Amino acid sequence: MNRHDLVYVSPVAWQALIRARAEFPADPIVQAWVDRGWPLVSRRSDAGEPPGVPLGLPLPPSAGKKRLSFLMRHEDVVAALPAPSLASAARAAPALWEPTLLRLGRLASHNGAEARVFGSLALQFVTGLQYLTDRSDLDFALHVSRDTPLRALAKVIADLEVDAPMRLDGEFIRGGSAVNWRELHAGAREVLVKTPAGVSLLDADEFISGRLPT
Repeated sequence: MNRHDLVYVSPVAWQALIRARAEFPADPIVQAWVDRGWPLVSRRSDAGEPPGVPLGLPLPPSAGKKRLSFLMRHEDVVAALPAPSLASAARAAPALWEPTLLRLGRLASHNGAEARVFGSLALQFVTGLQYLTDRSDLDFALHVSRDTPLRALAKVIADLEVDAPMRLDGEFIRGGSAVNWRELHAGAREVLVKTPAGVSLLDADEFISGRLPT
């Protein structure tokens, strides 16, 4: 299971879990989340966390914008899907974002990358709840191929951000390992690599060439 995946869990297991945590049953959004058919979000395991499936539930601003963490049993997972495609989620975005989303989608396609979104836009698209505000970033993931010119693509994204109505907060993902595009654009010799298991530093050229941490 990868970071940002949308994870659907058993409603029975969900209700049992939140009954066991006294702070949650009073929150109607949390209580009804899974019953409404909404997924949780795959996250990295915390240090010292016991075995299980680590999941998160970022609440909308109207509910305090809390980020809740859960640990589910593997047998309670019904399905796991990739984060929404940029093209699909664009339907839930403000009209002001449309030109930037179109340009980013074209950039991804022309450079052999698959564009997906996570964060506020993804959750607004999936749930219909109001997650986006005037200060929201666009959280995106470009799943790149071996032939994707990462440094050149980072430069073009930086140029795109100059005229964008929002901050572009994105990752290049290769083989489940993710690096923020800004680090490559800044010319860092070492980059912070995020995987489902944790984070590590890696020589930037190794990530670009596809030599990933094991």
